[in-house]
Amino acid sequence: MTTTETRPAQDDPNAPHAAAPHAAPSSRSTPAAHGLPWGAAIPVAALSGLLLDVAFPSVGWWPLAFLSIAGGLWALVGRSVGGAFLVGLAYGAAFYFTHLMWVVQFLGPIPWVALAGLESLLFALGAIPIALAYRWGAALRHRLARTLLLPALIAALWAARELLLGTWPYSGFPWGRIGMSQAGGPFAEAASWVGVTGLTFLIVWLCATVVDWAIRPRTRTRLLPAAVILALLLMPAFPTSEAGSLRVGWVQGDGPAGYFDPRSPGDVLAAQRAASDAILGEAMDLLVWPEGGVDSDPLNTPATARTLDAVVAEAGAPLLMNAATVRGEDTYNTSMLWEGGDAEQLHDKVNPVPFGEYVPDRWFYERIVPDLVGLIQREYTPGTNPPLVSVDGIQVGLAICFDVIYDTVIWDGARGGAKFYVFQTNNADFRGTDENLQQLEFARMRAIETGRAVVNVSTVGTSQVITPDGTFIDGAPADTPDAAITTVPLRTGLTPAVLVGSTLTLLIPIAALSGLLTLGLLKGRRSRTTPHPTAPELTESGASAKPPTKAS
Repeated sequence: MTTTETRPAQDDPNAPHAAAPHAAPSSRSTPAAHGLPWGAAIPVAALSGLLLDVAFPSVGWWPLAFLSIAGGLWALVGRSVGGAFLVGLAYGAAFYFTHLMWVVQFLGPIPWVALAGLESLLFALGAIPIALAYRWGAALRHRLARTLLLPALIAALWAARELLLGTWPYSGFPWGRIGMSQAGGPFAEAASWVGVTGLTFLIVWLCATVVDWAIRPRTRTRLLPAAVILALLLMPAFPTSEAGSLRVGWVQGDGPAGYFDPRSPGDVLAAQRAASDAILGEAMDLLVWPEGGVDSDPLNTPATARTLDAVVAEAGAPLLMNAATVRGEDTYNTSMLWEGGDAEQLHDKVNPVPFGEYVPDRWFYERIVPDLVGLIQREYTPGTNPPLVSVDGIQVGLAICFDVIYDTVIWDGARGGAKFYVFQTNNADFRGTDENLQQLEFARMRAIETGRAVVNVSTVGTSQVITPDGTFIDGAPADTPDAAITTVPLRTGLTPAVLVGSTLTLLIPIAALSGLLTLGLLKGRRSRTTPHPTAPELTESGASAKPPTKAS
């Protein structure tokens, strides 16, 4: 006689009145999750990665970030550890190799492949915990717990991965964060409440909630979490207090500031000096030049110091400029407030760019690519002084070039009393690429996050003045010498993003790890106590596994 082992009733929609021993009540059962077939998961993941790049400038179609995340999560449902890694690698490679294409312009394909490849591998490793959370989510037998907690855990795991990529290795590279893609959208104001990482969390939570609704068609998923998240995203920006204004002159000299630009000593300084003539003599409170606007050390070069003294005298205002400085045995990328004769207020770049401004583990990389490593002769030392200068008692927050993407540099400025920001950058090595526009988007998001205006000035463009709500009020196109004097609004008060940002970036990884471990324990406990699972596991093809049959 042959018998067939039956599945529990809650897994069989055609047998609603059947019941298996030890089965949980149907009101608490977990419906099957319908993931993508294996053959579709990789293409969907890769397409989703490409869509995320399009969400950033230069295209900047921010809604595609939501579609990208939803597609990436859907492709992870039902995947094994190895399958999750491959899906994550397809998504990460499609995004990073496209998004960071501008790296090729600087040192060629090898650094581009190295950076994009490393980011893709780390992204793929971070996809494994998300896939495990989906697999172990069957342990959440209460519908409300699954609706609220599982998408929140998915969002925490995604945000924790962003934090990892932004801190490791070699100080990390927090470029391409989901929250940074939303400066032009209606959800950006939430960044003033929860910061960029918090905005990433909320966006992924919303997408994960929608994905959960889509992959569990038998569940009457309440969209209350999505409604709550949308309400929060649509909240107005946290209000900071008006504190007057400052007339800021800014100059984009368009000099030969690139790493490989043919030039003679002093050419960049001469270009900045010539472009400044258009506004020198007009009333201003501060004159700002970009990163690398002075191509010699004014602290050790008397002729350069005399040139700067003359500029300050004609402007009738202090000059905030930037140059490489040597102090003792160390070299720094330094912003200085030059007030005539010297600069008493200095800020050194906190995060020099690996393989651009210094070579970590030089002895090792010289054995791999000695010619490329040999091009980088100068080794910048990380700065430790506060990212602030004071102009007639008004604190000005600073960030030098890529420091704009590091949260702590921005928050330290606001906590130190900054009433507006000056971001000095040199984009000359990336002319004609998306790098400049992507970095400008980060500057715009920082204005919204902190509730403060930003003067973003570049050697070759684009340069912009941004109000606290992210609006451009002045600027210059790329590859054009230009100068202007703009009335910049001042603000006081700290946004919640600045106040709780450090705590949030600590709590999210802790919550993600704790939540995943808890799910794993619940899954193990349920496996020991329930002979027949209430929800079928998904195979790598995306279909429900068939129950075994046995003969007697």
